[in-house]
Amino acid sequence: MSQPDILVLYYSRYGATKDLARLIAEGIESVQGVNARLRTVPAISTVCEATEVSVPQDGAPYVEYSDLQECIGLALGSPTRFGNMAAPMKYFWDGSSSEWMNGALIGKPACVFTSTGSMHGGQESTLLTMMIPLFHHGMMLMGIPYSEPDLMSSNTGGSPYGVTHLAHADGRAPISLEEQRLAKAQGKRLAETALKLHLNKKQGI
Repeated sequence: MSQPDILVLYYSRYGATKDLARLIAEGIESVQGVNARLRTVPAISTVCEATEVSVPQDGAPYVEYSDLQECIGLALGSPTRFGNMAAPMKYFWDGSSSEWMNGALIGKPACVFTSTGSMHGGQESTLLTMMIPLFHHGMMLMGIPYSEPDLMSSNTGGSPYGVTHLAHADGRAPISLEEQRLAKAQGKRLAETALKLHLNKKQGI
């Protein structure tokens, strides 16, 4: 019998958000009985022609709307664009009306994560804006509790709204040890919650 999946959906331009996604996936898969399903979204263009190949040359496959229906939880990540999620990620959610009408995500837990070029480059506002469409889809949003000591000691990324990473202007700063632990802890917490809800639903509780 196959294990249920938690969708880790991200957009990454220079690789930092992708690295965070992989750490969150690692935290998810530290919980027995659940898998992480890594997916990304294609870049978009101001012109009408498609600019991306239909299958990525490397990294995670492109997400399909069926992934929303099939997952038991969601971790959503994007770099910041003026304090908001990147356009390719927003474009994906703008097209999710059918899933909204069908209630594909109602009652499922979710968390958010981001990477920015500067400490005050919109980390927390980006996390908050990513939460908004998830609330509309009826999801239950989870953050990181202060029982995680790295929230108090990190001088790069880290937020009770979700894990963050300070990548610096060139996007090349490595993910700090505090950020790594927070990402794994967030993934583990999401997986534990999603699995409990999933099993309770199957048992009719």
